[in-house]
Amino acid sequence: MTLTPMLRQYYELKKQYPGTLLFFRLGDFYELFFEDAITGARELEITLTARHKERGAPIPMCGVPHMAVATYIARLVRKGYRVALCEQMEDPAKAKKLVRREVVRVITPGTAIDPQLLETRESLYLAAVCASGASTGAAFLDLSTGEFRATQATGRDAWDQIRADIEAYQPRELLFPASLAPLFKGPARDDALPLPDDRRSSDAPHPPAEEAQPFGYPIALTPLDDWLWGAETCAAELCRQFGVRTLEGYGLDGKTEAVRAAGACLRYARETQRAQAAHVTDITYFEPYNHLVLDAVTVRNLDLVEAPGGNRNRSLLGVIDTTQTGMGARQLRSWLLRPSVQRGEIEARLDAVAELHADQARRDRLRAQLKEIADLERLTGRLSMGTATPRDLVSVRRSLDLVPGIRQVLSDAQSALLQVLTEAADDLPELRALIARAICDDPPASLADGGVIRQGFAPELDALRSTTQNAKQIIAALEARERSRSGIASLRIRYNGVFGYFIEVSKSSAARVPADYERKQTLANAERFTTPELKKYEAQVLGAEERIAELETAIFNDVRQQAMAETRRLLATARALAVLDALAALAETAVRRRYSRPLMHDADELEIAQGRHPVIEALDDAPFIPNDIYLNNSTDRLLIITGPNMGGKSTVLRQVALISILAQMGSFVPAERARLPVLDRIWTRVGASDDLARGRSTFMTEMIETAAILHNATPRSLVLLDEIGRGTATFDGLSIAWAVAEHLHDSPEHAAKTLFATHYHELTELAERLPGARNYQIAATERDGEVVFLYRLERGRASKSYGIEVARLAGLPPSVIERARDVLARLERYELDVFAETSAPTQPAAPTTERKSAAPGLDRASQRAARRALAAQATLFEAANQSLLDELRSLNVETLSAEEARALLLDVRQRIV
Repeated sequence: MTLTPMLRQYYELKKQYPGTLLFFRLGDFYELFFEDAITGARELEITLTARHKERGAPIPMCGVPHMAVATYIARLVRKGYRVALCEQMEDPAKAKKLVRREVVRVITPGTAIDPQLLETRESLYLAAVCASGASTGAAFLDLSTGEFRATQATGRDAWDQIRADIEAYQPRELLFPASLAPLFKGPARDDALPLPDDRRSSDAPHPPAEEAQPFGYPIALTPLDDWLWGAETCAAELCRQFGVRTLEGYGLDGKTEAVRAAGACLRYARETQRAQAAHVTDITYFEPYNHLVLDAVTVRNLDLVEAPGGNRNRSLLGVIDTTQTGMGARQLRSWLLRPSVQRGEIEARLDAVAELHADQARRDRLRAQLKEIADLERLTGRLSMGTATPRDLVSVRRSLDLVPGIRQVLSDAQSALLQVLTEAADDLPELRALIARAICDDPPASLADGGVIRQGFAPELDALRSTTQNAKQIIAALEARERSRSGIASLRIRYNGVFGYFIEVSKSSAARVPADYERKQTLANAERFTTPELKKYEAQVLGAEERIAELETAIFNDVRQQAMAETRRLLATARALAVLDALAALAETAVRRRYSRPLMHDADELEIAQGRHPVIEALDDAPFIPNDIYLNNSTDRLLIITGPNMGGKSTVLRQVALISILAQMGSFVPAERARLPVLDRIWTRVGASDDLARGRSTFMTEMIETAAILHNATPRSLVLLDEIGRGTATFDGLSIAWAVAEHLHDSPEHAAKTLFATHYHELTELAERLPGARNYQIAATERDGEVVFLYRLERGRASKSYGIEVARLAGLPPSVIERARDVLARLERYELDVFAETSAPTQPAAPTTERKSAAPGLDRASQRAARRALAAQATLFEAANQSLLDELRSLNVETLSAEEARALLLDVRQRIV
């Protein structure tokens, strides 16, 4: 195919950015060609057209207006695509040949900084991970705010630790060396999907939806060549960014894998954005377990940030988030997903919340001021990346204007944390004054629209504006003189973008134009002319407009550059205000929801008096019935909770975890009193779910999650187990549940505080065998033949599950309910008949003898489980083999010889249905 010079230019740029959608600027549009056009038209739902159709080899193309390009790019990036933005680097009117074009940015899922691509109340992370030997490192960068963190783990479980951090931060994009690609392949889909590194050799872009998802949520997987991960190169990259000679001051000395991950992450961000990212001013190193670990399963099971179906209002975050700013909301979310394990840090936050909780007037004034503050974190990020608009600068100034008032509100604060934050909130008076002098109060959205620089800031600009503002009067005067001189009353002076200024007269008056008129254009009904005077004026006016645009651009860029020089102070202020907002929100929530301050301690006791579930009590109109709970690592470390379906077992489990999480993030808690230890991790195995895409059934998923708990729980962990073993046969499930409970009780290394909710009433026998096990039940009673749920946690074991009553409440047909009651009665009868210690005279003694000989030495719980399982089997056997059973019941086994018994068994085996 023979390509035009423009398409050759496009093709050369496209080769430099494989796997991206290239938005190619042509005048007022961005165009996509070839495969990009097909993909773009499909995903954006716009018309697909073609170029050079007349040549018999049409080239697919589609386009979007340059004024709306951000919206279209946002839609593509949210779907996981990478977009390369190609701009015209010179004025087409001045270009002598083909207009020079360059890719100015590559927007990827993890490097988005534009407001259209960001959720106000959520952070957006780019992550990088690498490994060598027994060590694995990871880094997390929020390019929109400059937050930069790195970690490293060593040992057999290094990858598991790093994976937990990746799940906690939930980055949108993950970078890794190409040699690690097999680590991220989805086992159930490898044969149908391209490997992540195949994308580098293909021009066709692949969104993450078409790739394996190793973390259970959509994430863009981006392999980079291994040579980009050199330790020395990455360390040098970080040193240049921070202006230092060594990374020891950042805690990275000897953390080679963390340095490699951080260096690769930073380089990728800078190269895709074509900017220095000056707002990334430092990096924080953290150990994998320096916060309360909440893996993705636990976050989902506890509805921390969203409820099933994606409803955020019904989550814990939805209940406690009363923040006034986007940066405060992100801070609160970060505390919730990564609560502290440092008691000193927790107490400092609790002290600050307590002070704001006690002083409503102070709290109200502070929150009113914060409500008017813009997102300084992300504004600073856009300043640093060179994408800040005039309105962004005005927002910075107006936000800083509020800081002195906030400092005044907190001037006599007593808590240490509030005092530190007050000092850190810098109002930057010089920058405020500069922006106020230079930028008008209500600038246009775009610098290109003009009118950005305030009158009086630049004398030359003011003079040029005066010239253009007087243009109408000058044109009117010139038009009047030419009418008088020519005697043509219909003469008009007009302007358009092609011909500039011109004099227009009708055809009938053309013969009377003065001799010095120069013809510019002939129309059907008119003639257009110019004059030396009009040419001079045109040059003056148009030159002034061009010069105005140049001056405004230069002045704005200079002001923005001076603002960029204050990045560190701006970020320090933004982060102080974010923490203040989060603390004030926690205090406000505590007042609204009647929360109390928890007592944190270094021992192992967990004691909650009148505890409540924070989400249920906030969203349910009915009064919540509170409960007490007590756990420790000795006498009460395994609580076995039985009770009816819908009685509230799961609620009790979850509320204990939620109260612990709230406390360790620095919040008051929904309880009359709470005395809590500092936990290292909360584990949950709650509910039924599967992972069919990875070949995992519901029960397999349950066992995988349970295995992770048994291998990794510690005495400082809290474990919540709900209905372990219910996904398989009764014997199997009960056996597994029993063994899991014993392991969590007995293992010195993994004996965590455990809440074990179950319908296997046999497990209550553990409380008689294990010194640290206790039985609790969710109380219920029957009234007029109906079950009444009391939702109260009491000591002891439940006697019934009331499953059939719950089925009735759910609306099962009455005939089904009656049949279920009948089957239940038969099962219970057979349990008594078959396994009674002394049989009725008409019953043979074989079943009792069989129980004793088949399972000698079983404890009472195991005996009860065996009776229940065999009772069910007996019921099914009876239904299909009634006549055979009747013959066996009438048989006198005492008189049978060995040969007769053998013959009888052979006959029975052949006749069994």
